[in-house]
Amino acid sequence: MADLRKQGPLRPVELWCEDEARLGLKPVARRVRALKGTRPTRCGRQRFESLYAYGFARPATGRNLCLLLPKANAERMGEALADFARWADPGGAKLLVVLVDNAGGQVAKALKVPADVRLYPLPPCTPEPQPAGHLWPLVREALANRDFDHLVGLAGKLRRRCNWLADHPDVVKGAVGFHWAVNL
Repeated sequence: MADLRKQGPLRPVELWCEDEARLGLKPVARRVRALKGTRPTRCGRQRFESLYAYGFARPATGRNLCLLLPKANAERMGEALADFARWADPGGAKLLVVLVDNAGGQVAKALKVPADVRLYPLPPCTPEPQPAGHLWPLVREALANRDFDHLVGLAGKLRRRCNWLADHPDVVKGAVGFHWAVNL
């Protein structure tokens, strides 16, 4: 980060993190209360349709963006990065450094990265330092103990939850605000 700031002292540099998660029709089960002597009802259907959520978060402020796309590959990652760059810096005045975790779509040669975005891969086999990974429990909480018959209903619920998280950056900062990422 310091080297990037020295290269362009007039251009602000922001640190962001990105991760993707597969979310599908298989229910997210949580503990529920039931009357003594009864068993709680639960959907046990196994359905395997899914979509992918691409989550971008800024550890220093909690500002975040969640994009729902049908697949996780280099083409979709390029689309997500382009949408993110337009959203995070519409004027193109900043340099956006994005921490990524070396997933296949993030290291593919076919990946098209916008000019004002720099991908910074974390060391392999170290998921712990990825701040954006801690965004998914916040997103999945809206799906807990709910059953969806089709992806449209799931996507609608996810979109509402992502919009809520975007409106509450303090909640997101509490999850992704790692001390080393905030102080860069």
